[in-house]
Amino acid sequence: MRVTGEGNACGDDNGGAGRRRRLKIAGFALAGVLVLGASGAGWAFWRLNDNIKSVDINSALGDNRPAKIQATASPEASATAEILPSGALNILVLGSDSRSGKENAELGGGGEDSGARSDTAMVVHIDEGRTEATVVSIPRDTLVTRPSCPLESGGSTTVAYNVMFNSAYAVGGPICAVKTVESMTDVRMDHYVEIDFSGFAKLVDALGGVTVTVDEDIDDDDSHLKLEAGTHHLDGEQALALSRTRHGIGDGSDLGRIGLQQKLVKALLDQISSTDLLTDPAQLYKAADAVTGSLTTDTGLDSLTELMRLGRSLKGLSSDGTKTVMMPVGTAPYDSNRVVADEPEASELWESLK
Repeated sequence: MRVTGEGNACGDDNGGAGRRRRLKIAGFALAGVLVLGASGAGWAFWRLNDNIKSVDINSALGDNRPAKIQATASPEASATAEILPSGALNILVLGSDSRSGKENAELGGGGEDSGARSDTAMVVHIDEGRTEATVVSIPRDTLVTRPSCPLESGGSTTVAYNVMFNSAYAVGGPICAVKTVESMTDVRMDHYVEIDFSGFAKLVDALGGVTVTVDEDIDDDDSHLKLEAGTHHLDGEQALALSRTRHGIGDGSDLGRIGLQQKLVKALLDQISSTDLLTDPAQLYKAADAVTGSLTTDTGLDSLTELMRLGRSLKGLSSDGTKTVMMPVGTAPYDSNRVVADEPEASELWESLK
């Protein structure tokens, strides 16, 4: 069986393009809400800036990595214009299923307090000029070779073969997640962004919920979500459950969940574009606080200044110029419940992102 991500669930979706004039990838929520930092509310800026956690991935991984994308010279700016970066970028975006903390444990539906896995993984490639982008979802059930990864406590993990992709985060956190993605794609990750359960749910609630249309009834005991086929307005907890749903839809695999996650991303973007946060400082702060309080980035994006600069550099990126796909995969020959990269299609996709 070959799954290429060309179907409706995981392929391009241009519906509602007129309602999404500005698509902010890898920090789309932050790009709009973090202008609060420039409003003169210095105390709020400090609070939000202090919320962000970071990991020094570049120092941990050193120079034994894929080459960086060669940047072209930035255009000259006038005396009053800000010089913004315009080169291509690759950003690894993870949704963590950490149960640490009371809110995450409750939203995760139980489970161990220690340890976490990457519940959602997307490689966001922003093209040169930053007017087009490709978002590639990596199924968490993909079997990979997990490389040896440095540990914060010292030493390193051992190489592991035919293990699930999301185990990299579980054994070595963001550093191992990045190293595993770079190992399997041979593509350099320029930045890393992670948000946990509670942060995602709070963001959806801060935006007033999201409206999603599902094509079939959902009754998933694991995610605790029950929905009839049709259109629903979901609160944060329901939206999180939708993003985690995999049983009772399609073939019950992670591939069906990716389709739901991409629907949810589109719905969240619709809600962001229809909510005028800039005219409601209280709601603006609530949304920004929800995101930054549950955000982990690499050290290159660990301040409001850098996040806002990234957002402003994406001002020319529209939904028409954005493509969402799934990494081409097929059923693993030795485990029908797992998938492996479908070659040569997978390698060709990653090569196009260099």
